[in-house]
Amino acid sequence: MSRLRRWWAWATRPAVPIWHHPSYRLPLTSVFGRTGLEPRRAALALTWLQGARVVSRGDVRTPPRAPMEWLLAVHSADWLESLTSPEELGRIFGVEAWDVPVDELLESMRLGVGGTVAAAREALRRRGPTVNTFGGFHHAGRAKGGGFCPVNDIAVAIAIARQEGVRGTLAVLDLDAHPPDGTADCLVDQPHTWLGSISGADWGPLPGEVDETVLPENTGDEAYLAALEGLLARMPPAALTFVIAGGDVVASDPLGALGLTEDGVRARDLRVAAALSGRPSVWTPGGGYGLDSWRRLALTLLALRLGPAAPPLPPEADPFADRLAAISARLDRAELGDDDEGWLSEDDLPGLFHPPRPRRLLDFYSPQGVELALARYGLLDELRRLGYDRFSVELARDGSGDRMRLHAQARGEPQQGRDFLLVELVLERQHAPALSAPDALGPAPGAPILFVHWMTLRHPLAAFRADRPPLPGQEVPGLGLAREASTLLVQVARRLELAAVAVRPAWFHVAHSARKVFRFCDPVAQGRFEAISRDLADVPLKTATQAIADGRLRVDGVPTAWDPALMVRMVPGPTPAAAAAWEARVAEVAAATTATLAPPAAAAG
Repeated sequence: MSRLRRWWAWATRPAVPIWHHPSYRLPLTSVFGRTGLEPRRAALALTWLQGARVVSRGDVRTPPRAPMEWLLAVHSADWLESLTSPEELGRIFGVEAWDVPVDELLESMRLGVGGTVAAAREALRRRGPTVNTFGGFHHAGRAKGGGFCPVNDIAVAIAIARQEGVRGTLAVLDLDAHPPDGTADCLVDQPHTWLGSISGADWGPLPGEVDETVLPENTGDEAYLAALEGLLARMPPAALTFVIAGGDVVASDPLGALGLTEDGVRARDLRVAAALSGRPSVWTPGGGYGLDSWRRLALTLLALRLGPAAPPLPPEADPFADRLAAISARLDRAELGDDDEGWLSEDDLPGLFHPPRPRRLLDFYSPQGVELALARYGLLDELRRLGYDRFSVELARDGSGDRMRLHAQARGEPQQGRDFLLVELVLERQHAPALSAPDALGPAPGAPILFVHWMTLRHPLAAFRADRPPLPGQEVPGLGLAREASTLLVQVARRLELAAVAVRPAWFHVAHSARKVFRFCDPVAQGRFEAISRDLADVPLKTATQAIADGRLRVDGVPTAWDPALMVRMVPGPTPAAAAAWEARVAEVAAATTATLAPPAAAAG
């Protein structure tokens, strides 16, 4: 479909109000690594849609913070009190207690509930669809929680709607891949409510009367859409309908099992939107896991905003990098490098001395410029949510390169006021080495590159448990910002007109965390890495990387040490021909390689 037709579809359809807040990003540093829940999902979906001019800034609204009386309309006081425990919240979100800043996490959840309530009010006023980008917490019951759901936003919104005089049937169409056990519990004694669901898991009978369809694993688009048509035919007319447009129904989702394609998700959302046309509805994203989970939320918003004219999402879309690149473009070079203000000049004390110039990172960034960039990218706000404030940047130069340290002070007890090191980088401008493999992928020999000697992201307010040791090379838990850090290094290389960012990952888990941004230059090294990642996919990353560090890796049956080969992100990317040759060789090596782990020495004996 032409751009003109898409523009016309966008211009002539009513806007869809969207509730969103920066705090919808969960302040849990390990949640993605442990569970696959991408805390940036909502922000990434909106970034892409705004960049594609499908959603305007005027469409996005700020949610209210749900007051306690709203939550008490559904949940027991004892249950809400239990949510002040980091252990309980850690259980619900699949992380350890050290990773739970209770107040910040509850703030996220209360904003999410507030967004669903506000969206419901607006849907009733407009008699059309609205969206909350963080909601559908359907595993939370009246006095229980689980599956990333401590409170139930939809049940609360139904209770508030009743209090505000809404009559008639209130419906919940749950299209998440998992059963709505919590919502069923919340609505079990509520008259004039209807709960319908299509899921890919059988958890046994649900409380109350639920129109539940359980489909087999890998159902696929055709059978799923047929089941959806049946459910929509049985759904009663409602004064207000809540839709959980679960993103975990796709085949690539690590926690769902229904096997839909993105075309199937698009068809699902279009059929539901058509069935609810002209009637109030609130759409929430529900479940969705993996780095590309934002795509399913974006598809839902595309369907609601453009209808049948909605195009498919480009496979190469990368709103994460696009967002950081847009912020980088707005940063002025003088702001990043100008830190002379406040220093004595020769005019102030003529003939006495030449004042020392402050050190610059890579002969460009001043300490103030680094701190400004971190603030503009939103990273300092994320660090504040983890309990830090009063940031300061220290620059130095040593034999390895330019060193940058970010310090901060703890905001709360018992460490309040204590200074901590959060980030340390050692960077150097180098010339690209000659690559021996004929199909290697990398910058031309001698091209200027940014080499990362060292990078550590530290969360010293957190602590490892004795029964859960750190990853190799870790002293304290990480900040959960590795993706931001690696992508920002690419922005640094672009600003300084360097051909690539390069690193030699000392551990398997470092390469694993960088794999979406960096690639091994040597296709043989990349092929082996992909084979290791594939064959050890069922082994927890912490276990796999420790086993590899302990020398237990076997490649094609042969003991193999971890090779910190050169990884790069080229700026700009390689030519299509070079990339195709490299990818073909990688696939060939990966297909011919098998990886296993030998048992620990004690078990082997």
